[in-house]
Amino acid sequence: MDTIFALASAQGKAGVAVIRVSGPLALEAGAQLCGNELPARGTSLRILKNEAGERLDEALVLTFTSPNSFTGENTVEFQTHGSTAVVAAVLDSLGRTDGLRMAEPGEFTRRALENGNLDLAQVEGLADLIDAETEAQRKQAQAILAGALGELAEGWRAKLIRAASLIEVTIDFADEEVPVDVTPEVIALLADVQAGLEKESVGVRIAERIRSGFEVAIVGAPNVGKSTLLNALAGREAAITSEYAGTTRDIIEVRMDLSGLPVTLLDTAGLRDTEDHVEGIGIALARKRAEDADLRVFLAEDDEILDVEMRAGDIRLRPKADLRSDDEGAVSGRSGQGVDRLVDHVSSVLRNRLGQASIATRARHRDAMLLALANLTDAQDILGRGPEFYDIAAEEMRSAIRALEMLVGRIGVENLLDEIFSSFCLGK
Repeated sequence: MDTIFALASAQGKAGVAVIRVSGPLALEAGAQLCGNELPARGTSLRILKNEAGERLDEALVLTFTSPNSFTGENTVEFQTHGSTAVVAAVLDSLGRTDGLRMAEPGEFTRRALENGNLDLAQVEGLADLIDAETEAQRKQAQAILAGALGELAEGWRAKLIRAASLIEVTIDFADEEVPVDVTPEVIALLADVQAGLEKESVGVRIAERIRSGFEVAIVGAPNVGKSTLLNALAGREAAITSEYAGTTRDIIEVRMDLSGLPVTLLDTAGLRDTEDHVEGIGIALARKRAEDADLRVFLAEDDEILDVEMRAGDIRLRPKADLRSDDEGAVSGRSGQGVDRLVDHVSSVLRNRLGQASIATRARHRDAMLLALANLTDAQDILGRGPEFYDIAAEEMRSAIRALEMLVGRIGVENLLDEIFSSFCLGK
């Protein structure tokens, strides 16, 4: 196993930079830079020198021994001054040390996974935490990184192992009288796991939206003020506005933090009949994106018939409140009337949906849970056919257990690892 090193903090000038070394030669490499032996575990203030004895910097040095480190290996971290020249000099000195090489993107975290310090779901949670831009994303990523999904999956797995063991005991003693009928307990265990899987799989879509962002589409006829409202919400001129119908022909997206929630606002082409081919494409795209959006804000008069059907939770407002004597239920991006109320309304609707979110956050998680659910449904059906089919039911339970092991990355995820770790920086 190679010993690897990399800058673990952000690139560029800073007050402090963190350089991490991990692997079997980490302590020796640290001692070479510091000029004398390092404690097996602890912190010390040391002068770092290169192989020629030139002073590089004074650094706080942290040492960790296997398996009690992030990677599960011997690890040394140098907290140096954040000068780019200091960082470059220390990295250059480490690169000249025999047996050390620069880490690849995500390699420290990959070693933590391989050494059992993190499961795959926690690795995904760490990636999400690094990318988190809003409070909701931070909380979601922290829950995954803390192992919440792994604990949930392990609880389901333990119940399925218990159920499969009970059935297999019945099979082993098929020619003898078993003192207790285990079928009721097995059925209860399967039903309990099934209920949990169903609840979590349904909430994955909302959880994915917390991670990637809710989409809120502004929909209405041409010239009702959609682009002006988008600009008001975004606080900048994100969309071109004019008095001419058909100005907006493509979907304009603005990503923002709305009361701690990640939201992408969509300004869509005005809905109308048109003979302009390009505008027609924009209108068709507008209808499609509006249908797929998590929430739609309709700008329309009270008696106006909408081309897109409203769904539960959608918001309908009258446009151009600044030109009305009665601005109740109206909004204006130009004057700002009703904009704060709209923001509060959108935030309230989306926050109400957070309660439906599952701990699982990715399509991969949902696929694994749906596979386990299918196996459990088959197992319950087979159990109902009688003891002579119990061996098949037990195999379905084992298949469900394997699906849960895929959920946390114990098996069957080798083809996913390169893609997952490619999003990490060198220091992670």
